[in-house]
This record gives sequence, structure tokens and C-alpha cells, in this order.
Amino acid sequence: MARKAAAETATIEPRRSTRISSQPAPKAKRKADGEGSRVKKKTKKEADDSDELPQETVEQLQIGSSLAGLSITLPNQNGEDVEIGTIASERGVVLFLVPRADTPGCTQQACAYRDAYDKFTEAGYDVYCLSADEPGKQGKWKDKKSLPYNLLSDPKRAFISALGAGTTKTSRSHFVFAKGGVMVDKRMPVKPADSFKLALEAIHKESEKDEGGDKEEEDKKDEGDDGA
Repeated sequence: MARKAAAETATIEPRRSTRISSQPAPKAKRKADGEGSRVKKKTKKEADDSDELPQETVEQLQIGSSLAGLSITLPNQNGEDVEIGTIASERGVVLFLVPRADTPGCTQQACAYRDAYDKFTEAGYDVYCLSADEPGKQGKWKDKKSLPYNLLSDPKRAFISALGAGTTKTSRSHFVFAKGGVMVDKRMPVKPADSFKLALEAIHKESEKDEGGDKEEEDKKDEGDDGA
């Protein structure tokens, strides 16, 4: 009996709970910002947009600004270099911009300039099409639609940005530069079917101004001759 009593009065150690050991281990403390963090990759669109930004900043051109001295060289559809600062040194220039070559709206705009091309050349103006497309694509478009003027390729958007026509997407527009390179008119945005008509109107207005100035000079000369 003594042994049984002793066994009953013996202290029984409680069993260790298994609940604690079954809990998940605490998460490791996050590392300081930037430490060991993974670099987020650019999406394809972000990469494309960054590639399209101009390599150098050019002051934006406005009416009254001049192309003369502008240090931008772009290839035409044949890969031949064209110096933008000199394209209007001998003749006036109409420069129209399209968002993308060989698309419906851009083709309508380009073909309208094609059909009225003689009117521009007779007025003393050369025509250029400007886009961010590569020369090869422009060349195929030129041949496909029998476009008689040069197409300028500006994938880095250096000149497009200088004209204020967009850093990631080209705004459909046109710009008229008088002989010597001074900008006398710009339309942005413009409808594909209206672009060539508005450009011709600007040329006619500029021609009338020149004729008026010549007449005024002649009148002054005649007055001087009469008083001599």
C-alpha cells in the first residue's frame, strides 16, 4: 500500500504542448529598401517609348523660327542623309507629318500631296513627308503609292519633337517654311483630306505678302525717282 500511495503522490510532469511547435516559423524581417531587391524589368511598350525619345534636346520651333543652322540630319527612304538646316535654303518647303506609313489615314494624306504635287513645285516649294518609320518601310510605301517626294525617317523623333509634334506618338500635322527656312504656317492636328489644301492656302498668302512687299518697294523707288 505504501508503494501505491507513493506512486499516486508523485509529481507528474505535464506533457509539452505540440501547438507551439506546429505554428509556422516567423517571417524573416524585410530587408531595407533596395537591399537585395530585384530590378523591375521594363515592359516592351516602356522600352519602345524610351527608345523613341530624342537623343538631344532641340528648342521647339514656332512660327517665325528658322530651319537655318538646325543641326539635325535624317535619312530619306533610300538611306541618303538630308540636312534639315539646309532643305529650305533655295526653295520653300512643305513638311507634312504622318503617325505611321502605309496606314489608311496617312495614305490618304500622302496621296493628296502626291496629286497636288505640281501645284507645290510650281509655287516654288518642295514637299517632304516626315515620320518615325524606318527608311525601308518608307521606301516600300513610296513605291506602292508612287509618291513623288522624299520621305524622311526620324525614329528617334529629334526633328518631330523639335516641331512639337510628339515624343512618343506623331501628331498628324504640316508645316510651311518660306524660302530661307522661316516657318510661316503650321497646322496641328490636321485632317488627312484637308492638309494639302491648307498648306496651299498658306503658300498663296505668303506669295501675296511677298508681292505686296515688292510693290511697296517699287512705289518707294518711283517716288524717289520723281523727286530727283
